[in-house]
Amino acid sequence: MTTDIKPGDVLPFLNHLLETAGQLLMRYFRGELRITLKDDREGAIDIVTDADRASEDLILETIRREFPDHDILTEETLTEKSGSRYLWLVDPLDGTVNFAHGYPVFAISIGLMVDGSLVAGMVHDPLRQETFSAFRNGGAFVNGSPMQVSKADRLEKSVVATGFPYDRAFCPENNVAEFSRVVTKVQGIRRGGSAATDLAYVASGRLDGFWELKLKPWDMAAGMLLVEEACGRVTDLTGQPTDVYTRSIVATNGSIHDVLITELCGGAE
Repeated sequence: MTTDIKPGDVLPFLNHLLETAGQLLMRYFRGELRITLKDDREGAIDIVTDADRASEDLILETIRREFPDHDILTEETLTEKSGSRYLWLVDPLDGTVNFAHGYPVFAISIGLMVDGSLVAGMVHDPLRQETFSAFRNGGAFVNGSPMQVSKADRLEKSVVATGFPYDRAFCPENNVAEFSRVVTKVQGIRRGGSAATDLAYVASGRLDGFWELKLKPWDMAAGMLLVEEACGRVTDLTGQPTDVYTRSIVATNGSIHDVLITELCGGAE
């Protein structure tokens, strides 16, 4: 495979890579794990495990072997950008806290940007053997079958998901107020613990919307493209256009987008 690639051509490569990394994670799941805190403050909860690192090592080694002049942005390993047109955004284990507790919600997420724009993305759930994929202007798929967002048109008919930042014990920007405003307005609210999975579920119509604050680029990249290619809508918390570096994200089926943002921002005046 050459280092100059078309978005559609990269999906078979990603599919094999994520399946291989998923098999590796399953060898660790519900086994003995080495767990390290990323923050030594009292009450800190952001962790990394040897499963995260093993998955990341495998993914980085594979991308570097196939595309040695591409840049990579990933969660656990500091990498230097060379100025390549191509940037891979890698989350080797999204849902680490779930994984460490044996809670069965986690995924691997990889997105590819070319010249600063998302062009391909994939989220793989190794437990359920589900792979969500998309490439720009090429549609979105789950295990190869086309998928689209839901048709819910009111909040009271909608199931939405969210998450809370790891520094919620220390920072007032912790999503508690936003959660409190929305929880009574929707049919149901979920907190799955894996943003990549939540975004994939919006794209596949299992959820009608999702929002979160202070995610990282590798958390959002693949999932944002999934939602957009499944005919959904993605913005920041104020409804403005967003990208992988924005500090907030709202992703919905489009029909409930504006009213969800209104509630998140404090309701109609």
